[in-house]
Amino acid sequence: MHRQARPAGVRVSLSWFALRSGRKRTGRACSQGAAVAGCLYGRQRSDHRRRRDGAAGHEGEGMSTTHGDRTALRDLWNNLRAAPRRIAAAAFRTGAPVTDRARSSFVFGNVFLHIHPVRTHRWSLRWTTTLGLGVAAAAAFIITLVTGVLLMFYYKPYPDVAYHSIKDIHYVVPTGRFIRNLHRWAANVMVIAVLAHMARVFYTAAYRPPREFNWLIGLALLVVTLALSFTGYLLPWDQLAYWAITIGANIAQSPRELTDALGITHVFDPGGFLRELLLGSDTVGEEALIRFYVLHVMILPLALLALLAVHFWRIRKDGGLARPADADQRLGNAAGISPVFTAGPVKTYHLAAVVEGRTPAVGQGPENTVPSMPHLFIAECAVLMLTVFICLALSLVSDAPLKELANPNVPENPAKAPWYFLGLQELVSYSALAGGMIVPGIVVLGLGLIPFLDRENAGSGTWFGGPGGGRLVLGSAVFGLAAVLAVEAFAIRFGWLRQWYAHMPQPVITAINPGTVIALIYAVYSLRVVKHYASARAGAVALFTCFVCGFVVLTVIGVHFRGPNWAFYWSPAEWPGH
Repeated sequence: MHRQARPAGVRVSLSWFALRSGRKRTGRACSQGAAVAGCLYGRQRSDHRRRRDGAAGHEGEGMSTTHGDRTALRDLWNNLRAAPRRIAAAAFRTGAPVTDRARSSFVFGNVFLHIHPVRTHRWSLRWTTTLGLGVAAAAAFIITLVTGVLLMFYYKPYPDVAYHSIKDIHYVVPTGRFIRNLHRWAANVMVIAVLAHMARVFYTAAYRPPREFNWLIGLALLVVTLALSFTGYLLPWDQLAYWAITIGANIAQSPRELTDALGITHVFDPGGFLRELLLGSDTVGEEALIRFYVLHVMILPLALLALLAVHFWRIRKDGGLARPADADQRLGNAAGISPVFTAGPVKTYHLAAVVEGRTPAVGQGPENTVPSMPHLFIAECAVLMLTVFICLALSLVSDAPLKELANPNVPENPAKAPWYFLGLQELVSYSALAGGMIVPGIVVLGLGLIPFLDRENAGSGTWFGGPGGGRLVLGSAVFGLAAVLAVEAFAIRFGWLRQWYAHMPQPVITAINPGTVIALIYAVYSLRVVKHYASARAGAVALFTCFVCGFVVLTVIGVHFRGPNWAFYWSPAEWPGH
Protein backbone atom coordinates (compact mmCIF):
# COMPACT_ATOMS: atom_id res chain seq x y z
CA MET A 1 0.00 0.00 0.00
CA HIS A 2 1.16 3.45 -0.79
CA ARG A 3 0.95 6.05 1.91
CA GLN A 4 -1.42 8.77 0.96
CA ALA A 5 0.38 12.01 0.44
CA ARG A 6 -0.46 14.83 2.78
CA PRO A 7 -2.05 17.70 0.86
CA ALA A 8 -0.05 20.82 0.70
CA GLY A 9 -1.06 23.26 3.34
CA VAL A 10 -1.29 26.95 3.08
CA ARG A 11 1.83 28.60 4.37
CA VAL A 12 0.62 30.85 7.12
CA SER A 13 2.15 32.14 10.30
CA LEU A 14 0.66 30.07 13.13
CA SER A 15 1.61 29.66 16.72
CA TRP A 16 2.05 26.17 18.16
CA PHE A 17 -0.94 26.68 20.45
CA ALA A 18 -3.21 27.61 17.53
CA LEU A 19 -2.13 24.51 15.66
CA ARG A 20 -2.86 22.30 18.65
CA SER A 21 -6.27 23.93 19.04
CA GLY A 22 -7.01 23.18 15.42
CA ARG A 23 -6.21 19.49 15.94
CA LYS A 24 -8.67 19.24 18.83
CA ARG A 25 -11.51 20.59 16.73
CA THR A 26 -11.53 17.67 14.28
CA GLY A 27 -14.83 17.00 12.58
CA ARG A 28 -15.96 20.61 13.01
CA ALA A 29 -16.16 23.33 10.46
CA CYS A 30 -13.12 25.58 10.57
CA SER A 31 -14.43 29.05 10.33
CA GLN A 32 -11.11 30.75 10.81
CA GLY A 33 -8.68 30.78 7.93
CA ALA A 34 -5.74 30.80 10.28
CA ALA A 35 -6.43 27.17 11.34
CA VAL A 36 -6.96 25.67 7.86
CA ALA A 37 -3.85 23.52 7.94
CA GLY A 38 -4.67 22.18 11.38
CA CYS A 39 -8.23 21.30 10.37
CA LEU A 40 -7.16 19.49 7.21
CA TYR A 41 -4.60 17.44 9.07
CA GLY A 42 -7.06 16.65 11.88
CA ARG A 43 -9.75 15.53 9.43
CA GLN A 44 -7.35 13.19 7.65
CA ARG A 45 -6.41 11.53 10.96
CA SER A 46 -10.07 11.15 11.91
CA ASP A 47 -10.95 9.56 8.56
CA HIS A 48 -8.02 7.16 8.88
CA ARG A 49 -9.12 6.19 12.43
CA ARG A 50 -12.70 5.52 11.29
CA ARG A 51 -11.55 3.32 8.41
CA ARG A 52 -9.26 1.37 10.74
CA ASP A 53 -11.97 0.83 13.35
CA GLY A 54 -14.47 -0.21 10.70
CA ALA A 55 -12.12 -2.80 9.25
CA ALA A 56 -11.42 -4.23 12.67
CA GLY A 57 -15.13 -4.41 13.32
CA HIS A 58 -15.78 -6.42 10.16
CA GLU A 59 -12.93 -8.79 10.87
CA GLY A 60 -14.02 -9.45 14.50
CA GLU A 61 -17.77 -9.46 13.93
CA GLY A 62 -19.47 -11.78 16.41
CA MET A 63 -16.80 -11.24 19.06
CA SER A 64 -17.07 -7.50 19.72
CA THR A 65 -20.14 -7.94 21.94
CA THR A 66 -18.38 -10.47 24.17
CA HIS A 67 -15.33 -8.26 24.40
CA GLY A 68 -17.52 -5.29 25.37
CA ASP A 69 -19.33 -7.32 28.04
CA ARG A 70 -16.04 -8.36 29.57
CA THR A 71 -14.85 -4.78 29.63
CA ALA A 72 -18.08 -3.61 31.26
CA LEU A 73 -17.90 -6.34 33.91
CA ARG A 74 -14.28 -5.48 34.63
CA ASP A 75 -15.16 -1.80 34.98
CA LEU A 76 -18.06 -2.69 37.28
CA TRP A 77 -15.77 -4.81 39.47
CA ASN A 78 -13.17 -2.04 39.65
CA ASN A 79 -15.85 0.48 40.58
CA LEU A 80 -17.14 -1.79 43.36
CA ARG A 81 -13.64 -2.16 44.76
CA ALA A 82 -13.11 1.58 44.67
CA ALA A 83 -16.53 2.38 46.16
CA PRO A 84 -15.42 2.49 49.85
CA ARG A 85 -12.55 4.81 49.04
CA ARG A 86 -14.76 7.07 46.95
CA ILE A 87 -17.46 7.13 49.65
CA ALA A 88 -14.88 8.15 52.24
CA ALA A 89 -13.52 10.81 49.90
CA ALA A 90 -17.03 12.16 49.31
CA ALA A 91 -17.80 12.22 53.04
CA PHE A 92 -14.56 13.73 54.34
CA ARG A 93 -13.83 15.94 51.34
CA THR A 94 -10.08 15.67 51.91
CA GLY A 95 -7.63 12.84 51.90
CA ALA A 96 -5.72 11.41 54.83
CA PRO A 97 -4.27 14.37 56.76
CA VAL A 98 -0.50 14.10 56.74
CA THR A 99 0.48 17.77 57.04
CA ASP A 100 -0.58 20.54 59.39
CA ARG A 101 -2.52 22.24 56.62
CA ALA A 102 -4.31 18.99 55.77
CA ARG A 103 -5.10 18.38 59.44
CA SER A 104 -6.57 21.87 59.73
CA SER A 105 -8.72 21.28 56.66
CA PHE A 106 -9.79 17.93 58.06
CA VAL A 107 -11.02 19.57 61.27
CA PHE A 108 -12.79 22.38 59.44
CA GLY A 109 -14.47 20.03 56.98
CA ASN A 110 -15.84 17.51 59.50
CA VAL A 111 -19.19 18.26 61.11
CA PHE A 112 -18.27 16.35 64.28
CA LEU A 113 -14.77 17.74 64.71
CA HIS A 114 -15.12 21.39 63.75
CA ILE A 115 -16.13 22.32 67.30
CA HIS A 116 -12.50 21.69 68.24
CA PRO A 117 -9.84 24.31 67.65
CA VAL A 118 -7.45 23.68 64.79
CA ARG A 119 -4.53 23.77 67.20
CA THR A 120 -4.45 22.91 70.89
CA HIS A 121 -2.12 24.25 73.52
CA ARG A 122 0.17 21.59 74.93
CA TRP A 123 -0.84 22.58 78.46
CA SER A 124 -4.37 21.37 77.70
CA LEU A 125 -3.04 17.95 76.68
CA ARG A 126 -1.44 17.28 80.07
CA TRP A 127 -3.54 14.69 81.87
CA THR A 128 -3.29 16.62 85.14
CA THR A 129 -4.98 19.62 83.55
CA THR A 130 -8.43 18.07 83.14
CA LEU A 131 -8.09 14.39 84.15
CA GLY A 132 -10.29 13.73 81.12
CA LEU A 133 -13.43 14.19 83.21
CA GLY A 134 -15.39 16.21 80.66
CA VAL A 135 -14.74 13.68 77.90
CA ALA A 136 -15.59 10.84 80.30
CA ALA A 137 -18.94 12.45 81.10
CA ALA A 138 -19.71 12.89 77.40
CA ALA A 139 -18.67 9.29 76.68
CA ALA A 140 -20.91 7.98 79.46
CA PHE A 141 -23.80 10.00 78.04
CA ILE A 142 -23.25 8.45 74.61
CA ILE A 143 -23.33 4.98 76.17
CA THR A 144 -26.57 5.74 78.02
CA LEU A 145 -28.05 7.16 74.83
CA VAL A 146 -27.24 4.08 72.74
CA THR A 147 -28.28 1.55 75.38
CA GLY A 148 -31.41 3.56 76.16
CA VAL A 149 -32.52 3.40 72.53
CA LEU A 150 -32.02 -0.37 72.58
CA LEU A 151 -34.08 -0.70 75.76
CA MET A 152 -36.90 1.37 74.26
CA PHE A 153 -37.59 -1.41 71.75
CA TYR A 154 -38.80 -3.65 74.59
CA TYR A 155 -39.95 -1.32 77.37
CA LYS A 156 -43.66 -0.47 77.73
CA PRO A 157 -44.39 2.68 79.79
CA TYR A 158 -47.64 1.54 81.41
CA PRO A 159 -48.01 0.53 85.06
CA ASP A 160 -49.68 -2.78 84.19
CA VAL A 161 -46.84 -3.99 81.96
CA ALA A 162 -43.81 -1.80 82.77
CA TYR A 163 -42.46 -4.11 85.46
CA HIS A 164 -43.01 -7.23 83.36
CA SER A 165 -41.31 -5.65 80.35
CA ILE A 166 -38.28 -4.94 82.54
CA LYS A 167 -38.30 -8.57 83.70
CA ASP A 168 -38.45 -9.70 80.07
CA ILE A 169 -35.49 -7.48 79.25
CA HIS A 170 -33.61 -8.82 82.24
CA TYR A 171 -34.35 -12.53 81.84
CA VAL A 172 -35.70 -13.21 78.33
CA VAL A 173 -34.25 -10.78 75.79
CA PRO A 174 -30.80 -11.92 74.57
CA THR A 175 -28.11 -9.70 76.14
CA GLY A 176 -30.96 -7.70 77.70
CA ARG A 177 -29.55 -7.97 81.22
CA PHE A 178 -26.13 -6.80 80.05
CA ILE A 179 -27.58 -3.83 78.14
CA ARG A 180 -29.67 -2.79 81.14
CA ASN A 181 -26.66 -3.11 83.44
CA LEU A 182 -24.57 -1.06 81.02
CA HIS A 183 -27.27 1.62 80.86
CA ARG A 184 -27.46 1.85 84.63
CA TRP A 185 -23.72 1.94 85.26
CA ALA A 186 -23.08 4.44 82.47
CA ALA A 187 -25.67 6.73 84.07
CA ASN A 188 -23.90 6.46 87.44
CA VAL A 189 -20.50 7.05 85.84
CA MET A 190 -21.93 10.09 84.09
CA VAL A 191 -23.19 11.58 87.37
CA ILE A 192 -19.83 11.00 89.06
CA ALA A 193 -17.89 12.40 86.10
CA VAL A 194 -20.03 15.55 85.91
CA LEU A 195 -19.68 16.20 89.64
CA ALA A 196 -15.92 15.65 89.49
CA HIS A 197 -15.65 17.81 86.36
CA MET A 198 -17.40 20.69 88.11
CA ALA A 199 -15.01 20.33 91.04
CA ARG A 200 -12.02 20.34 88.69
CA VAL A 201 -13.20 23.49 86.94
CA PHE A 202 -13.73 25.20 90.29
CA TYR A 203 -10.38 24.24 91.80
CA THR A 204 -8.50 25.43 88.70
CA ALA A 205 -10.48 28.72 88.61
CA ALA A 206 -11.53 27.95 85.04
CA TYR A 207 -14.75 29.90 85.57
CA ARG A 208 -13.09 33.31 85.39
CA PRO A 209 -13.54 35.73 82.47
CA PRO A 210 -14.25 35.07 79.68
CA ARG A 211 -15.62 31.71 80.84
CA GLU A 212 -18.34 32.84 83.27
CA PHE A 213 -21.21 31.95 80.96
CA ASN A 214 -19.78 28.52 80.23
CA TRP A 215 -19.62 27.87 83.98
CA LEU A 216 -23.36 28.57 84.13
CA ILE A 217 -23.89 26.20 81.20
CA GLY A 218 -21.94 23.55 83.10
CA LEU A 219 -24.09 24.12 86.17
CA ALA A 220 -27.21 23.66 84.03
CA LEU A 221 -25.69 20.45 82.64
CA LEU A 222 -25.24 19.17 86.19
CA VAL A 223 -28.89 19.85 87.04
CA VAL A 224 -30.13 18.22 83.82
CA THR A 225 -27.87 15.21 84.40
CA LEU A 226 -29.31 14.65 87.87
CA ALA A 227 -32.85 15.11 86.54
CA LEU A 228 -32.16 12.67 83.71
CA SER A 229 -30.96 10.02 86.13
CA PHE A 230 -33.80 10.67 88.57
CA THR A 231 -36.55 10.37 85.95
CA GLY A 232 -35.16 7.03 84.81
CA TYR A 233 -35.34 5.72 88.37
CA LEU A 234 -39.13 5.23 88.22
CA LEU A 235 -39.30 3.33 84.93
CA PRO A 236 -38.71 -0.21 86.33
CA TRP A 237 -41.88 0.28 88.42
CA ASP A 238 -40.65 -1.87 91.29
CA GLN A 239 -40.79 -1.21 95.02
CA LEU A 240 -37.43 0.54 95.06
CA ALA A 241 -38.39 2.91 92.24
CA TYR A 242 -41.93 3.60 93.44
CA TRP A 243 -41.02 4.63 96.97
CA ALA A 244 -37.91 6.54 95.92
CA ILE A 245 -40.05 8.72 93.66
CA THR A 246 -42.58 9.05 96.48
CA ILE A 247 -39.80 10.56 98.60
CA GLY A 248 -38.99 12.99 95.79
CA ALA A 249 -42.64 13.97 95.50
CA ASN A 250 -42.81 14.61 99.25
CA ILE A 251 -39.76 16.87 98.99
CA ALA A 252 -41.45 18.79 96.17
CA GLN A 253 -44.45 19.22 98.46
CA SER A 254 -42.31 20.41 101.39
CA PRO A 255 -43.26 24.13 101.10
CA ARG A 256 -46.49 23.10 102.81
CA GLU A 257 -44.48 23.04 106.04
CA LEU A 258 -44.66 26.82 106.06
CA THR A 259 -47.98 27.36 104.32
CA ASP A 260 -49.72 24.97 106.72
CA ALA A 261 -48.10 26.68 109.71
CA LEU A 262 -49.22 30.06 108.40
CA GLY A 263 -52.68 28.78 107.49
CA ILE A 264 -52.54 29.93 103.86
CA THR A 265 -52.34 26.59 102.06
CA HIS A 266 -55.89 26.90 100.75
CA VAL A 267 -54.93 30.23 99.16
CA PHE A 268 -51.27 29.76 98.27
CA ASP A 269 -50.03 26.20 97.83
CA PRO A 270 -46.71 26.05 95.93
CA GLY A 271 -45.96 22.63 97.40
CA GLY A 272 -49.12 21.10 96.00
CA PHE A 273 -48.47 22.73 92.64
CA LEU A 274 -44.94 21.32 92.45
CA ARG A 275 -46.12 17.85 93.44
CA GLU A 276 -48.84 17.80 90.81
CA LEU A 277 -46.45 19.22 88.22
CA LEU A 278 -44.04 16.38 88.96
CA LEU A 279 -46.53 13.51 89.18
CA GLY A 280 -49.48 14.70 87.12
CA SER A 281 -51.74 13.79 90.03
CA ASP A 282 -51.64 13.52 93.79
CA THR A 283 -50.11 10.03 93.82
CA VAL A 284 -47.45 8.11 91.93
CA GLY A 285 -49.41 6.40 89.17
CA GLU A 286 -49.86 6.14 85.43
CA GLU A 287 -49.61 9.90 84.87
CA ALA A 288 -46.31 10.04 86.75
CA LEU A 289 -44.87 7.12 84.79
CA ILE A 290 -45.81 8.68 81.44
CA ARG A 291 -44.36 12.05 82.47
CA PHE A 292 -41.13 10.56 83.71
CA TYR A 293 -40.83 8.44 80.56
CA VAL A 294 -41.29 11.41 78.21
CA LEU A 295 -38.87 13.51 80.24
CA HIS A 296 -36.33 10.70 80.35
CA VAL A 297 -36.34 9.66 76.69
CA MET A 298 -37.10 12.93 74.89
CA ILE A 299 -37.13 16.29 76.66
CA LEU A 300 -34.12 15.97 78.96
CA PRO A 301 -31.82 14.25 76.40
CA LEU A 302 -32.58 16.97 73.86
CA ALA A 303 -31.92 19.65 76.46
CA LEU A 304 -28.66 17.95 77.40
CA LEU A 305 -27.55 17.72 73.77
CA ALA A 306 -28.31 21.40 73.21
CA LEU A 307 -26.40 22.41 76.34
CA LEU A 308 -23.47 20.18 75.38
CA ALA A 309 -23.28 21.80 71.95
CA VAL A 310 -23.22 25.28 73.48
CA HIS A 311 -20.73 24.14 76.13
CA PHE A 312 -18.25 22.75 73.62
CA TRP A 313 -18.68 25.73 71.33
CA ARG A 314 -18.00 28.18 74.15
CA ILE A 315 -14.88 26.29 75.18
CA ARG A 316 -13.45 26.98 71.75
CA LYS A 317 -14.69 30.56 71.51
CA ASP A 318 -13.42 31.40 75.00
CA GLY A 319 -9.87 30.49 74.06
CA GLY A 320 -9.78 26.83 74.97
CA LEU A 321 -9.10 25.48 78.42
CA ALA A 322 -7.89 27.85 81.11
CA ARG A 323 -4.14 27.79 81.67
CA PRO A 324 -1.74 29.81 83.83
CA ALA A 325 -0.09 32.89 82.43
CA ASP A 326 3.33 31.25 82.59
CA ALA A 327 2.24 28.00 80.92
CA ASP A 328 4.67 28.49 78.02
CA GLN A 329 7.60 29.00 80.37
CA ARG A 330 6.68 25.88 82.34
CA LEU A 331 6.40 23.77 79.22
CA GLY A 332 9.46 25.06 77.40
CA ASN A 333 10.03 24.44 73.71
CA ALA A 334 9.50 20.80 72.84
CA ALA A 335 11.45 19.35 69.96
CA GLY A 336 9.41 18.53 66.91
CA ILE A 337 6.58 20.93 67.74
CA SER A 338 5.85 23.33 64.91
CA PRO A 339 4.98 26.76 66.32
CA VAL A 340 2.15 28.83 64.95
CA PHE A 341 4.41 31.81 64.34
CA THR A 342 7.79 31.00 62.88
CA ALA A 343 10.74 33.31 62.43
CA GLY A 344 10.50 35.06 59.09
CA PRO A 345 12.49 37.61 57.12
CA VAL A 346 12.78 41.12 58.44
CA LYS A 347 10.05 43.33 57.02
CA THR A 348 9.63 47.06 56.86
CA TYR A 349 6.30 48.55 57.89
CA HIS A 350 4.98 51.97 56.95
CA LEU A 351 2.65 53.94 59.16
CA ALA A 352 -0.67 54.11 57.32
CA ALA A 353 -2.87 55.78 59.90
CA VAL A 354 -3.17 56.52 63.58
CA VAL A 355 -6.33 55.09 65.10
CA GLU A 356 -7.63 54.60 68.60
CA GLY A 357 -7.25 51.10 69.98
CA ARG A 358 -4.65 48.43 70.57
CA THR A 359 -1.76 47.75 68.26
CA PRO A 360 -1.74 44.53 66.23
CA ALA A 361 0.32 41.57 67.40
CA VAL A 362 3.44 42.14 65.30
CA GLY A 363 6.49 40.04 66.02
CA GLN A 364 4.66 37.61 68.26
CA GLY A 365 6.79 34.66 69.28
CA PRO A 366 6.11 30.93 68.96
CA GLU A 367 3.27 29.27 70.82
CA ASN A 368 3.31 25.85 72.44
CA THR A 369 0.50 24.49 70.31
CA VAL A 370 0.08 21.32 68.30
CA PRO A 371 -2.52 20.32 65.70
CA SER A 372 -5.69 19.03 67.33
CA MET A 373 -5.61 16.27 64.77
CA PRO A 374 -4.21 13.85 65.90
CA HIS A 375 -2.96 14.94 69.36
CA LEU A 376 -6.23 16.02 70.98
CA PHE A 377 -8.31 13.35 69.26
CA ILE A 378 -5.97 10.57 70.38
CA ALA A 379 -6.27 11.77 73.98
CA GLU A 380 -10.07 11.93 73.71
CA CYS A 381 -10.24 8.46 72.19
CA ALA A 382 -8.10 7.10 75.03
CA VAL A 383 -10.48 8.56 77.63
CA LEU A 384 -13.45 7.26 75.66
CA MET A 385 -12.06 3.73 75.59
CA LEU A 386 -11.23 3.86 79.30
CA THR A 387 -14.78 4.99 80.12
CA VAL A 388 -16.26 2.22 77.99
CA PHE A 389 -14.00 -0.32 79.68
CA ILE A 390 -15.05 0.81 83.16
CA CYS A 391 -18.75 0.67 82.27
CA LEU A 392 -18.36 -2.76 80.67
CA ALA A 393 -16.47 -4.13 83.67
CA LEU A 394 -19.05 -2.84 86.15
CA SER A 395 -21.88 -4.22 84.01
CA LEU A 396 -20.34 -7.68 84.04
CA VAL A 397 -19.88 -7.88 87.81
CA SER A 398 -22.98 -6.08 89.12
CA ASP A 399 -26.62 -6.30 88.02
CA ALA A 400 -29.04 -3.40 88.00
CA PRO A 401 -31.43 -3.79 90.96
CA LEU A 402 -34.94 -5.08 90.38
CA LYS A 403 -37.21 -5.71 93.37
CA GLU A 404 -40.83 -6.77 93.63
CA LEU A 405 -43.64 -5.15 91.67
CA ALA A 406 -44.55 -1.72 93.03
CA ASN A 407 -47.22 -1.93 95.73
CA PRO A 408 -48.61 1.37 97.07
CA ASN A 409 -50.02 -0.47 100.10
CA VAL A 410 -46.69 -1.94 101.27
CA PRO A 411 -44.10 0.80 101.91
CA GLU A 412 -40.47 0.00 101.28
CA ASN A 413 -38.59 0.18 104.57
CA PRO A 414 -36.13 1.79 104.40
CA ALA A 415 -37.26 3.76 101.37
CA LYS A 416 -34.19 5.42 99.92
CA ALA A 417 -33.70 7.90 97.11
CA PRO A 418 -30.97 7.41 94.48
CA TRP A 419 -27.50 7.49 96.02
CA TYR A 420 -26.71 11.00 94.77
CA PHE A 421 -29.78 12.32 96.67
CA LEU A 422 -29.21 10.39 99.90
CA GLY A 423 -27.27 13.29 101.40
CA LEU A 424 -30.34 15.46 100.91
CA GLN A 425 -32.57 12.72 102.28
CA GLU A 426 -30.47 12.72 105.44
CA LEU A 427 -31.20 16.42 105.88
CA VAL A 428 -34.83 15.96 104.82
CA SER A 429 -35.32 13.60 107.76
CA TYR A 430 -35.08 16.68 109.99
CA SER A 431 -36.84 19.19 107.73
CA ALA A 432 -38.06 18.48 104.20
CA LEU A 433 -38.17 22.14 103.20
CA ALA A 434 -34.76 23.08 104.60
CA GLY A 435 -32.97 19.89 103.58
CA GLY A 436 -34.69 19.37 100.24
CA MET A 437 -35.05 22.91 98.91
CA ILE A 438 -33.47 25.70 100.97
CA VAL A 439 -29.97 24.26 101.43
CA PRO A 440 -29.71 22.87 97.84
CA GLY A 441 -31.06 26.16 96.50
CA ILE A 442 -28.42 28.12 98.41
CA VAL A 443 -25.70 25.81 97.09
CA VAL A 444 -26.81 26.16 93.46
CA LEU A 445 -27.19 29.93 93.79
CA GLY A 446 -23.75 30.23 95.36
CA LEU A 447 -22.17 28.17 92.60
CA GLY A 448 -23.81 30.37 89.98
CA LEU A 449 -22.53 33.57 91.62
CA ILE A 450 -18.92 32.41 92.09
CA PRO A 451 -17.62 33.70 88.70
CA PHE A 452 -19.07 37.13 89.39
CA LEU A 453 -17.77 37.40 92.96
CA ASP A 454 -14.25 36.11 92.34
CA ARG A 455 -12.67 38.74 90.07
CA GLU A 456 -9.05 37.95 90.89
CA ASN A 457 -6.52 36.93 88.27
CA ALA A 458 -3.86 35.01 90.17
CA GLY A 459 -3.96 31.24 90.08
CA SER A 460 -6.14 30.77 86.99
CA GLY A 461 -5.59 27.42 85.32
CA THR A 462 -3.61 26.04 88.27
CA TRP A 463 -4.88 23.48 90.73
CA PHE A 464 -5.91 25.20 93.99
CA GLY A 465 -4.36 28.45 92.75
CA GLY A 466 -0.78 27.43 93.50
CA PRO A 467 1.28 25.67 96.18
CA GLY A 468 -0.38 27.48 99.09
CA GLY A 469 -3.84 26.54 97.87
CA GLY A 470 -3.27 22.87 98.58
CA ARG A 471 -2.79 23.55 102.29
CA LEU A 472 -5.97 25.64 102.33
CA VAL A 473 -7.96 22.84 100.70
CA LEU A 474 -6.56 20.26 103.11
CA GLY A 475 -7.34 22.41 106.15
CA SER A 476 -10.85 23.16 104.86
CA ALA A 477 -11.46 19.46 104.23
CA VAL A 478 -10.48 18.60 107.80
CA PHE A 479 -12.71 21.35 109.18
CA GLY A 480 -15.62 20.39 106.91
CA LEU A 481 -15.44 16.73 107.91
CA ALA A 482 -15.16 17.56 111.60
CA ALA A 483 -18.13 19.94 111.50
CA VAL A 484 -20.53 17.63 109.67
CA LEU A 485 -19.53 14.61 111.76
CA ALA A 486 -19.99 16.56 114.99
CA VAL A 487 -23.45 17.86 114.06
CA GLU A 488 -24.60 14.48 112.75
CA ALA A 489 -23.27 12.62 115.79
CA PHE A 490 -25.06 15.04 118.09
CA ALA A 491 -28.35 14.74 116.17
CA ILE A 492 -28.17 10.94 116.04
CA ARG A 493 -27.28 10.61 119.71
CA PHE A 494 -29.51 13.26 121.27
CA GLY A 495 -32.13 13.95 118.60
CA TRP A 496 -33.23 17.41 117.51
CA LEU A 497 -35.86 20.00 118.28
CA ARG A 498 -38.84 17.84 117.36
CA GLN A 499 -37.70 15.12 119.77
CA TRP A 500 -37.08 17.65 122.53
CA TYR A 501 -40.20 19.74 122.16
CA ALA A 502 -43.15 18.02 120.52
CA HIS A 503 -45.07 21.28 120.10
CA MET A 504 -42.22 23.28 118.60
CA PRO A 505 -43.57 25.53 115.80
CA GLN A 506 -42.75 24.25 112.33
CA PRO A 507 -41.08 27.50 111.12
CA VAL A 508 -38.56 27.16 113.97
CA ILE A 509 -37.81 23.55 113.03
CA THR A 510 -37.40 24.60 109.40
CA ALA A 511 -35.00 27.38 110.33
CA ILE A 512 -32.97 25.46 112.92
CA ASN A 513 -32.04 21.94 111.84
CA PRO A 514 -28.78 20.08 111.15
CA GLY A 515 -28.73 21.19 107.52
CA THR A 516 -28.98 24.90 108.24
CA VAL A 517 -26.58 24.61 111.20
CA ILE A 518 -23.94 22.91 109.04
CA ALA A 519 -24.38 25.52 106.30
CA LEU A 520 -24.04 28.33 108.85
CA ILE A 521 -20.84 26.84 110.31
CA TYR A 522 -19.34 26.54 106.83
CA ALA A 523 -20.31 30.12 105.96
CA VAL A 524 -18.70 31.53 109.11
CA TYR A 525 -15.53 29.55 108.46
CA SER A 526 -15.29 30.80 104.87
CA LEU A 527 -15.70 34.43 106.00
CA ARG A 528 -12.82 33.99 108.42
CA VAL A 529 -10.72 32.57 105.57
CA VAL A 530 -11.56 35.60 103.42
CA LYS A 531 -10.43 37.90 106.23
CA HIS A 532 -7.27 35.92 106.92
CA TYR A 533 -6.12 35.62 103.29
CA ALA A 534 -7.66 38.91 102.11
CA SER A 535 -8.95 36.97 99.12
CA ALA A 536 -12.47 36.15 97.97
CA ARG A 537 -11.05 33.23 96.01
CA ALA A 538 -9.64 31.69 99.20
CA GLY A 539 -13.02 31.98 100.90
CA ALA A 540 -14.77 30.38 97.94
CA VAL A 541 -12.29 27.48 97.93
CA ALA A 542 -12.80 26.93 101.65
CA LEU A 543 -16.60 27.02 101.38
CA PHE A 544 -16.69 24.74 98.34
CA THR A 545 -14.38 22.22 99.98
CA CYS A 546 -16.49 22.15 103.14
CA PHE A 547 -19.68 21.52 101.19
CA VAL A 548 -18.03 18.74 99.18
CA CYS A 549 -16.94 17.04 102.40
CA GLY A 550 -20.41 17.48 103.88
CA PHE A 551 -22.01 15.98 100.77
CA VAL A 552 -19.71 12.95 100.91
CA VAL A 553 -20.28 12.30 104.63
CA LEU A 554 -24.06 12.67 104.44
CA THR A 555 -24.20 10.40 101.37
CA VAL A 556 -22.15 7.70 103.10
CA ILE A 557 -24.40 7.87 106.17
CA GLY A 558 -27.51 7.57 104.03
CA VAL A 559 -26.15 4.66 102.00
CA HIS A 560 -24.56 2.53 104.70
CA PHE A 561 -25.84 3.54 108.13
CA ARG A 562 -29.55 4.23 107.73
CA GLY A 563 -31.96 1.34 108.14
CA PRO A 564 -35.68 0.77 108.75
CA ASN A 565 -37.60 3.89 109.79
CA TRP A 566 -34.44 5.84 108.92
CA ALA A 567 -32.82 4.80 112.16
CA PHE A 568 -29.04 4.70 112.53
CA TYR A 569 -27.38 1.27 112.44
CA TRP A 570 -23.70 0.49 112.31
CA SER A 571 -24.37 -2.51 110.09
CA PRO A 572 -27.35 -3.97 108.18
CA ALA A 573 -26.92 -7.06 110.37
CA GLU A 574 -28.37 -4.99 113.23
CA TRP A 575 -31.62 -4.30 111.39
CA PRO A 576 -34.77 -5.77 112.96
CA GLY A 577 -35.47 -9.24 111.62
CA HIS A 578 -31.80 -10.17 111.18
